Amino acid sequence: MTTKDVFTFYNGVTIPSIGFGTWQIPNEEAYEAVTMALKNGYTHIDTAHAYHNEENVGKAIRDFGIAREEVFVTSKLPAQIKDFDGAMQHFEETMSNLGLDYLDLYLIHAPWPWDEIGKDCTEGNIQVWKAMEQLYDEGRIRAIGVSNFSIKDLQAILDNCDIVPMANQIPFYIGRDQKGLLAFCQTHKIVVEAYSPLATGAILDSPEIKQMAEKYGVTPAQLSIRYCLEKDTLPLPKSTHEARIIENAQLDFTISPEDVAVLDAMKDVRAN
Repeated sequence: MTTKDVFTFYNGVTIPSIGFGTWQIPNEEAYEAVTMALKNGYTHIDTAHAYHNEENVGKAIRDFGIAREEVFVTSKLPAQIKDFDGAMQHFEETMSNLGLDYLDLYLIHAPWPWDEIGKDCTEGNIQVWKAMEQLYDEGRIRAIGVSNFSIKDLQAILDNCDIVPMANQIPFYIGRDQKGLLAFCQTHKIVVEAYSPLATGAILDSPEIKQMAEKYGVTPAQLSIRYCLEKDTLPLPKSTHEARIIENAQLDFTISPEDVAVLDAMKDVRAN
């Protein structure tokens, strides 16, 4: 699918270098979408309890017939859960929803509840992380990580817990390269996963991106997803259209350092 097939967490677990994201795909559409992704070579599927589609994501994986060890499955603990027992309970719910025996990657979905963005939940995150450490030590999860965590949020985990997060899934796209956070994660060997690599479609009409995509003979979407790989982040594109699902994984080209620098200098199209 790409020139770089996998990323490797510091514990040795490998994760396919492109994930199929399922955010905003309703449960009734998730079965067909995941089936199309698997059919077209994706072996990394990303979901979350909050997406309300774990049931059909899991059913598609089971029905497709792919060997369990050949597909990498990620899910996420709801952002509002900030206690040990709640984390354990919701993990069991996720596993029941998916119908799987183990999870490849489990993430804290956010450092704060979505309706209280920015709230200091440091102590809750520490308690939740201790639950995830226990599940990891028990072999229920092959890797554990976080999502939407800032440097401060990550540092609290590093200072108070035993296991360094293996992944941080953050919004990352042309115009929002999060240099400081990316550098911090790389220093601590935390793999950065890039969600919304197309800025939920907002960057696809950029004249600059269109012009550069033409130069490489690719689509704006392909250029944008490839950019994430050039920045050593793991993109999670999503679509319910098979042609785009196929296109999003056809990334066997490289962007020159000079052109990466041009893209680095672009402004965030979604910034106010």
